[in-house]
Amino acid sequence: MKYNSKIMTKRFALALAVLFSILFTAEKAVAQDPHFTQFYANPIYLNPAFAGSHRCPRIIFNYRNQWPNISGTFVSTTFSFDMRVEAVSGGLGFQFLNDKAGQGTMGITGFSGMYAYQLAITREFSMAFGFEATFRQKKLDWSKLNFGDMIDPKYGFIYNTNEVKNKEVVSYPDFSAGVLGFSKRFYAGFAVLHLTEPEEGFLFTGSPLPMKYTGHAGAVVPLDGRYGESNISPNIIYQQQQDFRELNLGVYITKGPIVGGLWYRNADAVVALVGFQQDMVKMGYSYDITVSKLGIVTAGSHEISFQLLFKCRGKRPKFRTVSCPSF
Repeated sequence: MKYNSKIMTKRFALALAVLFSILFTAEKAVAQDPHFTQFYANPIYLNPAFAGSHRCPRIIFNYRNQWPNISGTFVSTTFSFDMRVEAVSGGLGFQFLNDKAGQGTMGITGFSGMYAYQLAITREFSMAFGFEATFRQKKLDWSKLNFGDMIDPKYGFIYNTNEVKNKEVVSYPDFSAGVLGFSKRFYAGFAVLHLTEPEEGFLFTGSPLPMKYTGHAGAVVPLDGRYGESNISPNIIYQQQQDFRELNLGVYITKGPIVGGLWYRNADAVVALVGFQQDMVKMGYSYDITVSKLGIVTAGSHEISFQLLFKCRGKRPKFRTVSCPSF
């Protein structure tokens, strides 16, 4: 049994080496964006047209840990600030993104600036048009990679690799745009991220970051005749990036300061959410229950959001806040 265990360990190590070899020698590789489940608790990440949609200053922190039971888990964090600025007749937003994969083997950091102009179409319906400029940096820690020539048949990974280390950091600008239409009860939007499909390969060209398309719509239906006290909000969000497609169907129910939500995603996961909102503080927690073949072995995905919604004074000429969920 001891001998078999060694053989299995060596085979597993060899499989990992082959996998890394495929990843770094293939003719073309395509990346995907970090994913968040609490869409409306991260609004300017969903669509830059949301910048300044709350009117008053808003600070939002989001943390997501995906599949913590699997080695090489994905940990994503965003920190954002946005508000309405009358001097520029629109909303301004800023966001910092940090994403780590493979226990820090690969990481992405990015800083974005956004501007959204709001236009009153009718007395009941408004639109917002947003633009986003981002500087991104993608890093690869070569010291954490294993290759086939590092393996000794008896002792495992003991040799130095002869693989030539290439770029460890790739930096590039990135641009996105979005549009949002809304009334007091209904909202819908569309965003296109990575308009120029920037190059982000470490070893070769031909590794663009594909455009990401997001369409979202929903409604807020009061249950007691008054907005903000008790309501139900059905939602649909569709996202596509290269061959990746995701359909999310969800509903939020608000009763006083408590918010509950339930989402279904692409036969992949069911998401349960609970949130609390009181005065200027909003906090939310969601858990992605994996229903695919991965099962419970992944331990699902955990996500936390924290929001500070400041109060402000001033005129509100032709400006309307968006009545949509906050989680």
